[in-house]
This record gives sequence, structure tokens and C-alpha cells, in this order.
Amino acid sequence: MATASTSLSASTSASDYAAALLRVTTGALFVAHAAMKIVVFTPAGTAGYFESIGLPAFLAYVTIAAELLGGLALIAGFKTRIVSLALVPVLMGAAWFGHGAAGFFFSNPGGGWEYPAFWVIVMVVQALLGAGAWALDDRG
Repeated sequence: MATASTSLSASTSASDYAAALLRVTTGALFVAHAAMKIVVFTPAGTAGYFESIGLPAFLAYVTIAAELLGGLALIAGFKTRIVSLALVPVLMGAAWFGHGAAGFFFSNPGGGWEYPAFWVIVMVVQALLGAGAWALDDRG
């Protein structure tokens, strides 16, 4: 059963706060990326882009849902370890299919794979750290 761990206590360490900060900010970035795909590019436009790089269009909708729901789960601290690891394939797909041809540096035209590869590491670190402080499910 999930428990709320929102109170400050002597047993909360700096690493608990660090894990929470990483979890909430990363979750917010996932929500922002989903919002960009919904509002700016539109779901149909995102699906068209996925098709243009050789991926099935339905994966665009799966990606949007994963980013939105995964981001919200991270912000809330719900099943943080599982959600973090579940988002790794999304990020690896972004690195390989979305940005791989542009080279390493994200400043390259088309954005290289540096940024999504870094996110893969961040999500593995988050999975190893767990939810941290102020999480719905402090067991990760």
C-alpha cells in the first residue's frame, strides 16, 4: 500500500531530498515534452514525424502517453523506480531514431543524441535512488 511521506523528519537525508528534486524536475520535463507534442506539433504532426523517420505512427501516441503519464507519476513519486526504467526505452528510441543521424552534440542541426542519452543515465540513476522525499510511494 502506498504511503505519503510528506513530513520533514530527522531520518530524511540530503540524498532523499536530492532524489526528490531529480524526480520532480525530470517529471516536469517529461510533461513539458508531452505538452509540446500535443500543443505545438499536435499528435497528428508527431505521428507524421515518426513515420518520416521510419517508425509506425501509433508509437507517437504511445510516446506522448508515456511522457505525460510517466512525468506525472514521477512528479507524484508513484512507482518511481518502475516508471523511471519504463521511460528508458522511450529515451533510447529518441536517441537512436529521433536524433541519431544528427551526430552526438545536441547543438548540431536536428539535435544530436547527447541530450536523450543523458536522460537515459538520469532515469537509471533515479531508478537506483528511488523516489526520495515527498513521494506518494516512498518504496519507489
